[in-house]
Amino acid sequence: MLSLLKQRLHLAKQRKHFLKLCLALLFDCFEYFLFDNLILFADLCKKFEDMLFDEIIFGPVLSRRLGMSLGVNLMPSSKKVCNFNCVYCECGWNENTTAVKDKIHATQDIEQALTRRLKDLSEQGIELNSITFSGNGEPTLHPDFAKIVDIVLRERDTYCKGAKVSVLTNATRLINEDVFNALKRVDNPILKLDSAIEDTFYLISGADRQSVSFVSTKQKLIDFGHCATIQTLLLRGEHCGKRIDNTSKEEFASYLEVIKQIAPRSVMLYSIDRATPEKNLEKLSIAELETYAKQIRELGIETNTY
Repeated sequence: MLSLLKQRLHLAKQRKHFLKLCLALLFDCFEYFLFDNLILFADLCKKFEDMLFDEIIFGPVLSRRLGMSLGVNLMPSSKKVCNFNCVYCECGWNENTTAVKDKIHATQDIEQALTRRLKDLSEQGIELNSITFSGNGEPTLHPDFAKIVDIVLRERDTYCKGAKVSVLTNATRLINEDVFNALKRVDNPILKLDSAIEDTFYLISGADRQSVSFVSTKQKLIDFGHCATIQTLLLRGEHCGKRIDNTSKEEFASYLEVIKQIAPRSVMLYSIDRATPEKNLEKLSIAELETYAKQIRELGIETNTY
């Protein structure tokens, strides 16, 4: 009970800081309006809407899927770096990578920041459910990803043995042997599959067909097999004048066939939860997600909806 109270107090402090941030934003908005500087105001709104993380280690936050989660951001603090450009990404659209000035975080800096934060949380008696690789883009793009996984596993064992190490990834880097093996070592390798039909895969992900292979990614997911947790966001809408719907009869039948081949230990079906860069998207209700989850459960695979 004491531990729970400490966690609630920590969250209350976070909310207090968030309220201060909102008040500061309102004052900034008023100031911009006062000086009639609408361009700067629009830029401010965009930065606030795009959910970028300005720290290497952030949280802990209460995740709807992972519980009390401490985030690990391997990408730059002010830019999103990803080989996907998903229509629903909470970090917004990719920016021109040639304009990125921030460098990805150095391995030594990540290690030091993680150790400090875990030690601090341990001293406060705050328990974690997960240490989660997420943040401003695709974590497996970091050249030292495999080494950083081992660092996180070691520090987890030192400070919070009860926490799982989770990685949220689009699965495209499974083609790299070091990344593949590193993901096998973590507790929760959460691998994305939003569509088993090639055209829909590229329409949702915005990936470059020349640099990201749908066929190779699908095969590597199958190779990864039962160790995987598959994460799938179901949605409908439009993008660039094209209809998006990964819930149609044809789409979901193809998806189920690939899920059978992967035979993952579990599937996470979820819907849009935050502001999306593409505005013409429809959020599915939990009740509707459950109709799709039922079909996966009939394959004997644990499936949760969020």
